[in-house]
Amino acid sequence: MAHPAPVTDAVRHHDPDVRGFASDNYAGVHPEILAAVALANGGHQVAYGEDEYTAHLQEVFRRHFGPRAEAFPVFNGTGANVVGLQAVTERWGAVICAASAHINVDECGAPERVGGLKLLTVPTPDGKLTPELIDREAWGFDDEHRAQPQVVSITQTTELGTCYTPAEIRAICDHAHERGLTVHLDGSRIANAAATLGVPLAEFTTGAGVDILSFGGTKNGLLFGECVVVLNPERVRAMKHLRKLSMQLASKMRFVSVQFEALLAGDLWLRSAGHANAMAQRLATAVRGIEGVTVVRPVQANAVFAILPREVSERLQKSYRFYFWDEASGEVRWMCSFDTTEEDVDSFAAAVAEEMTAGPPASS
Repeated sequence: MAHPAPVTDAVRHHDPDVRGFASDNYAGVHPEILAAVALANGGHQVAYGEDEYTAHLQEVFRRHFGPRAEAFPVFNGTGANVVGLQAVTERWGAVICAASAHINVDECGAPERVGGLKLLTVPTPDGKLTPELIDREAWGFDDEHRAQPQVVSITQTTELGTCYTPAEIRAICDHAHERGLTVHLDGSRIANAAATLGVPLAEFTTGAGVDILSFGGTKNGLLFGECVVVLNPERVRAMKHLRKLSMQLASKMRFVSVQFEALLAGDLWLRSAGHANAMAQRLATAVRGIEGVTVVRPVQANAVFAILPREVSERLQKSYRFYFWDEASGEVRWMCSFDTTEEDVDSFAAAVAEEMTAGPPASS
């Protein structure tokens, strides 16, 4: 049957020319992703993942992660992490992670409250775990009074914008597996890591020994949706049941799956992440030349961390959205996205320079 031309009563409520550096989640949807969603529309497809798009998505993920990989689309990153971690732990299990990990500081206790997990956190200087740091919590395996370490969770890229090398992840996986631990990778910005490293996704995941991962899409141009990707099925159980139990089973899953097909079947994932990374490098280079601004962490993906006078940051926030990372030191975080332009970066850097030379506001 013919479909009528689309009609909507919706009204645009924002200025599409307003840009910020608060989060790559602030960006809109990549036009190629929107086109893919429209392509999947029309007609009826079986619900809850029994559709043609989700079936084909398995082939797409296996091209990147190997023949045993299985993808489970979910709604969001917190859901992906909770479901993935539940699938590799027992009720008495614990997860070793960096103190700065997203699962510890930015998921409102969901891994613990919803997943029923104990997080064993380790302070790190750069957001990255090492075998030695893991051993600070990898003990007491027969102690009935202690939550049992069962999983090591790493984040790629980390919350501090740093990137593990394939060798570093391989060392972690070897060390964890020797102790009977499973390795989970939170990959909300996994594409940015691959763009930085210049290697295929499998080289620092499947090939390095990672057992299960969360694959991020929303931060790289998707409308909504992430995927839990099982790489080592021997260490994972009951994924489909846990996904439903955790309220992460989409009825119209074809609209999640087709987005990931558009992202991963070609090079859109790498183009978008590489561009975001390049814009972060451009921004870091520009602000390093401004007296009084200090870039305080390595710029290895699409994040720039800097310290500048607090009053300057507060004035800048009136025109550009971004967050304070450390209230005590005044450290801020600036994020670049797939749609950040050179003009966006240059305008923001010019605004930083202008505010740095402006004096304090006149007293009334």
